[in-house]
Amino acid sequence: MKTVSALMSAYRNTPAVEVREALDSLARQTRPVDEIVVVYDGPVSPEVSQCVEGFAADYPVRVVEIAKNGGLGPALQAGLETITSKYVMRLDTDDIAHPTRVSKQLDFMTSHTEIAALGTAVREFADSAADLDAGAIRALPETHEDIAKYALINSPLNHPSVMLRTADIKEVGGYKGVHFMEDYDLWARLLAGGKKLHNLPEPLTYFRVSPAQFARRTGPEMFAAEREMQSRLVSYGLIGPWRARFNLVARTAYRLLPHSLLTRVYAQLFHRS
Repeated sequence: MKTVSALMSAYRNTPAVEVREALDSLARQTRPVDEIVVVYDGPVSPEVSQCVEGFAADYPVRVVEIAKNGGLGPALQAGLETITSKYVMRLDTDDIAHPTRVSKQLDFMTSHTEIAALGTAVREFADSAADLDAGAIRALPETHEDIAKYALINSPLNHPSVMLRTADIKEVGGYKGVHFMEDYDLWARLLAGGKKLHNLPEPLTYFRVSPAQFARRTGPEMFAAEREMQSRLVSYGLIGPWRARFNLVARTAYRLLPHSLLTRVYAQLFHRS
């Protein structure tokens, strides 16, 4: 039985150079993953296909192809359904894993068998990967108790940083098609199912940031996603209707801030020295 599978997803606009950087970071792990599962969420560019095929000549890579683009949640679920490893490591195709990430997360998961999902802090970097260690650190609550409280208002794990216990994730239904919030929805179902979550304070993933990300966070589709997510939190029994209304107002107000103010508030909420 395989121990760790890495799960990634690419689509038509995924840049091949970023895919290569992500794959290279997996090749540099002090404890390599046993396989890399790359989901093609609809057709991808020839450059991405060539990049993945070239990498597969030297590393254990499997490609799961979906005929039509359906979004990150369904794509990750399609990949998850093919995985039999004990653990699943997530990495976005535009992010980079620290060389010790797999080793440190695997050690923690092995010695803490009650943990279903283990995230870490992430270190942000701009579009260039030239100086990875100069960026700000985005950190979230560490202990399960603090994570459970934080999840009532915001997603409590940095999605591209997580290592998941495969059986626990499949037990709660895996990834759902919740646009923009497939990760938050999964963490909420894990909590509702009595599963334990944890975050390591060390930044073990380099998280790419760009103005386009803030634009997506404030787009009209995001507001519909916010309403759906609050409804789901109520249905899972994590919050009541009044808290859902408060969350919706607070999170919508945050997204409506002018861009310059939004970036400053984001830094105050999530960054640490």
